[in-house]
Amino acid sequence: MKKTLITQIPEVLPTEIRNFISGSPIYNSSSSPEARVYFVDKDEGYYLKRARLGKLEKEAKMTQYFYSKGLSAEVLDYTANDYDWLLTRAVKGEDCVYSEYLANSERLCDAIACELRRLHETDYTDCPVMEKTSEYLATTEKNYQTGNYDKSAFPDSFGYRSAEEAHQVLEAGKDALQDKVLLHGDYCLPNIILDNWKFSGFIDVDCSGVGDRHIDLFWGIWTLWFNLKTNKYRDRFLDAYGRDKVDEALLDVIAAAEVFG
Repeated sequence: MKKTLITQIPEVLPTEIRNFISGSPIYNSSSSPEARVYFVDKDEGYYLKRARLGKLEKEAKMTQYFYSKGLSAEVLDYTANDYDWLLTRAVKGEDCVYSEYLANSERLCDAIACELRRLHETDYTDCPVMEKTSEYLATTEKNYQTGNYDKSAFPDSFGYRSAEEAHQVLEAGKDALQDKVLLHGDYCLPNIILDNWKFSGFIDVDCSGVGDRHIDLFWGIWTLWFNLKTNKYRDRFLDAYGRDKVDEALLDVIAAAEVFG
């Protein structure tokens, strides 16, 4: 994660958070226009995220749930005033776009595949979000109806020639998305933290919940293509995850959903 030292956080902070981080070096670690992320260099490190009101409520809930399973950071504070503020402990290690990990691409591929299988075998009976697939398909249909179609972020093997073609594939296959596992929901290299190759935790779990494993499998394939600039690790990733749980046809269905954002 990039970190740029700043003199102060420009926004007005909630009192308790301001007092907690007072006097500590602060770094801008933002990577998205939708949220500001600050690294607080205190103790073993903390992350403070700011987003529009209501945006971080689910992330706070799911981060704490993942933490209870030993899978993410501890939530220290969630405050909603003019903005949403989320303060968590830092997960020890580096995200998987760290140069050392990218330089060992086969090992990285195997590592994220195995960690995904472990995630999907986690008991989810007390998960706060039990119908992620339904939410996912509802969002996809809304985006299709409003003309939100963009296949530019996907390699040719995932793309469709038109919104109508993608929607037809989705309609024909969506009822087969029945599998229930604990999903990350945005299973990409920047959201997986390793500490010297040992799994340390997941971050950015606001899209998580109980749903069909092929959503995460799709993003695992995609992130290897996007970050390693090649699709040659696709089969290796699925082999390492376990072909016994992979339905190639459902990956095509997820691809058809994802072009609608």
